[in-house]
Amino acid sequence: MKRRNFLQKSAQTGALLTLGSLIPNTVLGMPFTKTDTELFFKLSLAEWSFHRAIKSGEMDHLDFAAKAQSFGCTGVEYVSNLFKTKAKDKTYLKQMNTRVADAGVENVLIMIGGEGNLATANAQDRLKAIERHYKWIDAAHFLGCKTIRVDLRGGTDKTEAAKASAASLATLANFAKSSNINVVVENHGGFSSDGVWLSNIMKQVGLSNCGTLPDFGNFCITKDKNKNCLESYDLYKGMEELLPFAKGVSAKSKNFAADGTETDIDFYKIMKLVKESGYTGFVGIEYEGTLLSEDEGVQKTKDLLLKVAKQL
Repeated sequence: MKRRNFLQKSAQTGALLTLGSLIPNTVLGMPFTKTDTELFFKLSLAEWSFHRAIKSGEMDHLDFAAKAQSFGCTGVEYVSNLFKTKAKDKTYLKQMNTRVADAGVENVLIMIGGEGNLATANAQDRLKAIERHYKWIDAAHFLGCKTIRVDLRGGTDKTEAAKASAASLATLANFAKSSNINVVVENHGGFSSDGVWLSNIMKQVGLSNCGTLPDFGNFCITKDKNKNCLESYDLYKGMEELLPFAKGVSAKSKNFAADGTETDIDFYKIMKLVKESGYTGFVGIEYEGTLLSEDEGVQKTKDLLLKVAKQL
């Protein structure tokens, strides 16, 4: 009888474990969520998802790590413009590290903007821009980030801009190498949204700590004065071209249909490309829409990523 009871209980336990997500929360005592270890990638949260709340004062930049943790993300991606006066403030950076440790997440990258034109043909202006990026490399190292993201702006001629960009990236990557920091470029408008142009620059630089941050939604090359896109690059082609150099991936979202899909971006198609490329690092949730609250937009983006991951 004892042996029979043991076998019955073992069978029940096995069935409980097999059911996984079908078990009600009241049985497990906690909600079921797909963890990073079950995905082929890790989840991070891009601070730009909450730029409106932070800029308005509704949310403090120092609370961002806890916000990321509340969504089940294990990594945080900062935006330099949201704490732009603090790059050299070690006291403040220590507070950021404390908040990250308290939340049980990790610092992943800093997205740098507004520090000058790295693609300009004007050598003097380009050198000043490079020097303004150095403090952020130092800040990233202090915070334990693995990566900084830079923009390639300021070029007017495609060939000259490519040459200037390669020189800027090589200088920054060599500076960052001793700190084990990656320097990555996001497709972020202009020439950088041309997948061939940017991938060719990566080949030209040829440094192990220089790469790309492919973004799902930034393939507009030119806009009119009202910021309407006039010329765009095929986003799926662009993602495929940039993924071989990826040291991060940004899951941009704006609007959602009733079934939870993104109205303009096929997440399944893109994440299939991500998986096939062999990328297994962080995928950053970056909600940029205005129809939903920032919290709702982030949650829907996460839900869609998990749904697609399950399908893949």
